[in-house]
Amino acid sequence: MSDYEAERPKPARKQQQRSVVTQQKLLDAATQAFSENGFKGTSTRDIAERAGVHHPLITYHFKNKDQLWRSAADRIFREFNIALVKAMAEVPEHDPRGRAVAFVKTYVDYAYRQPALHKIILQESSKPSDRLDWLIDNHLRPLYSEVVKSLKELQEIGIAPAGDPALLFNMVRVSAGGLLALALEIKGTSDIDFDNEGELDKLADMIVNVFFSGNGAATTPDAEG
Repeated sequence: MSDYEAERPKPARKQQQRSVVTQQKLLDAATQAFSENGFKGTSTRDIAERAGVHHPLITYHFKNKDQLWRSAADRIFREFNIALVKAMAEVPEHDPRGRAVAFVKTYVDYAYRQPALHKIILQESSKPSDRLDWLIDNHLRPLYSEVVKSLKELQEIGIAPAGDPALLFNMVRVSAGGLLALALEIKGTSDIDFDNEGELDKLADMIVNVFFSGNGAATTPDAEG
């Protein structure tokens, strides 16, 4: 192979790199726009302007606005799941309370870094839609199914409060993520600034103390009614 032929793939690699960078810019802009304005309130032209790219590049990289929305949502939850798996890997399986603490702290940390996690859910929950169904089927219900199993175990050993574990799951996740989605309002009404050092730890610790402070005494079946 000649030196010239050896050099030929480089332009293609550079083009690939540019393409990946453009996709990431579009996904970043789409995530921000959809979480702020909802699906209907966001135009592809607005996304392109936020990303600093030419508008036709959206349809080059994504078939349409719906596909761009789904790709942005996929990335949000994929990155959350990666963070969660890493956190859980550091806690022994025989430490159920430790795993609950790791879940809460990971949820709080990620929801702070990526407020779109809950804002997009809030945007889509205002009325039924194919997007909400897709979000539930592909991301929310799988998370619910796994966490509820753990919550039932924590209830059985008396660490989590008795009651409907499905309701408990939603109370925990809204406490962890919903509050951060309302960060500006909470700062205005309560003078709590989650940007201040230590505030996220306070939030995570309080959630743990509220929901997982049991002494380990087993609950009775009647207590869950």
